[in-house]
Amino acid sequence: MATKEKTTWFCSSCGNESPKWMGRCPACGEWNTFVEAPSEARRKGSSGSSARIGSSTTGPRRLREIDYSKEERISLGLEEVNRILGGGLVPGSLVLIGGEPGIGKSTLSLQIPLHSPGLETLYVTGEESAKQVKMRSERLGGDDGACHIFTETLVENIIAEAGKMKPALVIVDSVQTMYTDSLESAPGSVSQIKEVAAALLRFAKGSGIPVILIGHITKDGYIAGPKVLEHIVDVVLQFEGDNRGAYRVLRSIKNRFGSTSELSVFEMTGSGLREVSNPSEMLIPLHEEGLSGTAVCAMLDGTRPLLFEVQALVSSAVYGTAQRSATGFDTRRLNMLLAVLEKRAGFKLGAKDVFLNMAGGIKVSDPACDLAVMAAVLSSNFDLAIPQDVCFAGEVGLSGEVRPVAQTDRRIIEAARLGFKKIYVSSFSSEGEKAKGIQVVRVPDVPALVRALFK
Repeated sequence: MATKEKTTWFCSSCGNESPKWMGRCPACGEWNTFVEAPSEARRKGSSGSSARIGSSTTGPRRLREIDYSKEERISLGLEEVNRILGGGLVPGSLVLIGGEPGIGKSTLSLQIPLHSPGLETLYVTGEESAKQVKMRSERLGGDDGACHIFTETLVENIIAEAGKMKPALVIVDSVQTMYTDSLESAPGSVSQIKEVAAALLRFAKGSGIPVILIGHITKDGYIAGPKVLEHIVDVVLQFEGDNRGAYRVLRSIKNRFGSTSELSVFEMTGSGLREVSNPSEMLIPLHEEGLSGTAVCAMLDGTRPLLFEVQALVSSAVYGTAQRSATGFDTRRLNMLLAVLEKRAGFKLGAKDVFLNMAGGIKVSDPACDLAVMAAVLSSNFDLAIPQDVCFAGEVGLSGEVRPVAQTDRRIIEAARLGFKKIYVSSFSSEGEKAKGIQVVRVPDVPALVRALFK
């Protein structure tokens, strides 16, 4: 009688294991995420366990005894990518790039070796044939003399080939298509993704060759696979934006070698991704003057100041219940700002629909956008246009006060450089005293903002 194959249940969200199916994962709290997979019988001597990541045979050493010499970073030929990585690619690092289908992940990963002629690159593709990659490289242009294409999905073969070739960079497209023969589950499963990433991490750390992984994302916008994948890698970059539009945003989610929350903007063209060195010129108003419901915000994303347009539409509620909708902005924060307008400034917006949109398809988390959101809502409500040479930078508190934001001077300098004549900031901010070419208007609270704008 044949013995029944032993199976284990895995959470597809976090990788938690269970001997039986569970409706709710006790580790991450997600519902209906458990999938059944064969029990992983590892081969003798297999080093697939992620628990062995970073194991060392040298024994413990005192921190002061460790010789640290600053290694030179590897330039990838794209200034915006170098900047978001913190100055270039660190040798031996593992970088994960995630994004929706068609957003430009494979295009960016192929442009890196094409724009770096002296960078010997092993480009591993598990989704396309070598001819398909060649067709895309012809469209992108550049020097393809140092780029080697390897169509393989078995990670042991990839590591063996990279060990023989010893390239300066390895690119794997994508990690969800790779598998290891030490496991019986299908490629793309939680256990396979975890083991493949762990194997590539050991290779990168042991050889000093940096590895770039391309990763898919789920319908919820998270990188597919267990959450431990993001913990294993050194850098997580995510592509954002509408794949039907022209612009893409590459955002740093995690970076062990540089600043997080950095942002780079690219434009998708017929010849690939074009770097946008000055995103503010793309995001500021592109319409005629005299339109109500628009305001310009001076935002800071990472270390880069950005000026972009906030669009609001306030209208009478047709269906009885007022609607609140925000694109690129937290809806709960919009509701809070509307409540502050009603309580502290006396504007009755409870019976009106409010729609908010961040121009350019970007997602905003900087609290300095509060003042611009309020100005755009008030402009639409009064049907009075705000001059196009005016911008805003301030956080609004529950008491209606306008609070200062970080690095106000950098926002003011960027606004003046782009030709703005006036900027509204908090009266409690000590920065901006020596601003040149721009008038700094300080407002203590929301009622003062209304008086200054619509007097």
